[in-house]
Amino acid sequence: MKEVVLIKISGEDKPGVTASITSILAQYGVNILDIGQAEIHNNLSLGILAEIPTTAESAPVLKDVLFCSHELGMSVRFTPVSNEKYDTWVSAQGKPRHIITLLARRLTAEHIARVTEIVANHALNIDNVSRLSGRVPLDSEANDDDRNRACVEFSVRGTVDQAAIRAQFLQVSSDLGVDIAVQEDTPFRRNRRLVAFDMDSTLIEAEVIDELAIEAGVGDQVIEITESAMRGEIDFNESFIRRVALLKGLDEAVLEKVANRLPITEGAERLVSTLKNLGYKTAILSGGFQYFGRFLQNKLGIDYVHANELEIVDGKVTGNVTGTIVNGERKAFLLQDIANKESISLEQTIAVGDGANDLPMLSKAGLGIAFRAKPLVRENAEQAISTLGLDGVLYLLGIRDRDDV
Repeated sequence: MKEVVLIKISGEDKPGVTASITSILAQYGVNILDIGQAEIHNNLSLGILAEIPTTAESAPVLKDVLFCSHELGMSVRFTPVSNEKYDTWVSAQGKPRHIITLLARRLTAEHIARVTEIVANHALNIDNVSRLSGRVPLDSEANDDDRNRACVEFSVRGTVDQAAIRAQFLQVSSDLGVDIAVQEDTPFRRNRRLVAFDMDSTLIEAEVIDELAIEAGVGDQVIEITESAMRGEIDFNESFIRRVALLKGLDEAVLEKVANRLPITEGAERLVSTLKNLGYKTAILSGGFQYFGRFLQNKLGIDYVHANELEIVDGKVTGNVTGTIVNGERKAFLLQDIANKESISLEQTIAVGDGANDLPMLSKAGLGIAFRAKPLVRENAEQAISTLGLDGVLYLLGIRDRDDV
């Protein structure tokens, strides 16, 4: 009768451990039913679920594995697996899988404890835990750096109540100042091809129209209209037209002056560069102005730019825009349009933005990310990043710091 044995080997990591053990198993014609390996701080943990054929007895096989492990300076444990337990394990195949991503400036035990407690309460099994962020030196200055980033990814198995678990993770995010994302582990998650960004307060840490208003001496009036729109008293199109009208007479040269002082958001350059090197298409879909979108396109290497065209006559801003206003619905349309042009499924698209007018494209994209957004947008977006810079998006794609290209 065939025997199934779980072989667990642990100890200081060194080359050749897996090769040595499996070579012995090969001599006895052993089948490998499952295998997994992890390494933490130069310590190896190797698990092999072995099916020992009827032509061989388990005792000699395990004796040779024990002897080899001793020579390698490794510890080994053997656990017989009954047919019933093996069948139960096989029957679990095909259960839904999800990826939970925990992002913070630095990770603490409390962060892990709160996340895994929720996972356990939802009766989910953790199959794998991986650190995506780089190693941090034991240096107080490095640990206190507000530019630090840390990320751990959990692969979990089981049926998830998406609304309930997201609400609980959102509460933990609020309590501890971390970000937690939950994604279904599908082929699309690992094969995104297009990333569309809002511009103001997303790719740049400023609102361009406010900067132009300050230069035109109408800053307070523009802010008043913006606040009225935020209260829902006027819609985006009306507020935009009224704010642009206040810029009438502004000298064209001011646009270049403002563009040159725009602060690029933390992590934006690294994110776009990495995406570009990995073959992603990128786009700016902005309710701001095309002039500044093109400026960022040249600076960052963005593929597509769609924003509002500020009308200029005789070197002066007329206070009008030409063409269709890029509002929330237009952003969603443009995301679909670019995806069609590139023959990319919507499931393979990502949209990143901070405002209410970004919600239509965030909901349309395969992955919508609210970046440093207001509570209303965070609650309505599929995912949110507020703790880290824009390059935190890479972690949601499963890209490790060491994968930088």
